Order: sequence, then C-alpha cells, then structure tokens
Amino acid sequence: MNSAVRRLESPADTEAFGACLAAIAQAGDIITLSGSLGAGKTSIARGLLAALGLAGEAPSPSFAIVQPYAPPEVRMPVLHVDLYRIEHVSEMEELGLDEAPYDSLLIVEWPERAPGHWPDALALSLEILPNGARALTAEVPTAWRGRWQQM
Repeated sequence: MNSAVRRLESPADTEAFGACLAAIAQAGDIITLSGSLGAGKTSIARGLLAALGLAGEAPSPSFAIVQPYAPPEVRMPVLHVDLYRIEHVSEMEELGLDEAPYDSLLIVEWPERAPGHWPDALALSLEILPNGARALTAEVPTAWRGRWQQM
C-alpha cells in the first residue's frame, strides 16, 4: 500500500473530496473511514453519495448501522456502514456484509471496530487539526493506485 496525505480546509472541502471519490469508485470497492467523532467521516460519505446521484442529505447510519442505496437512487448499489455501535467483532456476521463487496460500493465508518476485516480497502483516516482543518491520510491499495492518481 502507498500512503498519501491531503489537507481539507473546510466541511465543504471534505464533501468535495467525497464527490471526487465518487468519480473513481466502482462497484466492488471498499472505502473505510477512520477518525474521531466529528472528524468528517460522514461528510466524505455524504459528498460521495450526492455525487452518485442521491437527492437530499444522506442520514448517518449510526442508528441503523447499515444504510443501503440502490439505483435509480444512486448510479451503483452502495452500502454505507457505521460500526460505532458494534461492541464485538462477532456482531459483523449479522450485518451480512461479506457478500456486499461483489456488487456494491461499501463505505465503512469506524472500521477499527472490526480490525483486519477489509485488508484491501482504500483506508482513509481523518485527523482534526488545531485550526479546524482536517488532515486526510490515505492508505492506497494496489487496485486503487491508477485511479487514485486522478484525485
């Protein structure tokens, strides 16, 4: 994996980054989003979903854990997952996510709740900087390298 660091100055930049991801994401891809509460994980997901055609604001899947989207609502099937409320990795089996990567884009917030579960994911980590900007670090797997250069 290669690492890349990017600075996101505002919430609008964070959503715009998500929209750029939508241009290169494909069904079967997995994107993980890590960072503290309020770091911008859901903002990236919302920007991505809006660019895929979702009308209106995407709800945070914190309560539902898995929020599915399907065409024609979006241009490809998407599962937006928030593992914040997962207390034990064994709960992952109940979510039925093992089949999802084959036909859907999988966006996973709080992937550290299921360590090692998505080793081939585009792993994005957000850190809140003292001035309120975000530092985004991307661990870019081989399958994403050519596409990532378009970002």
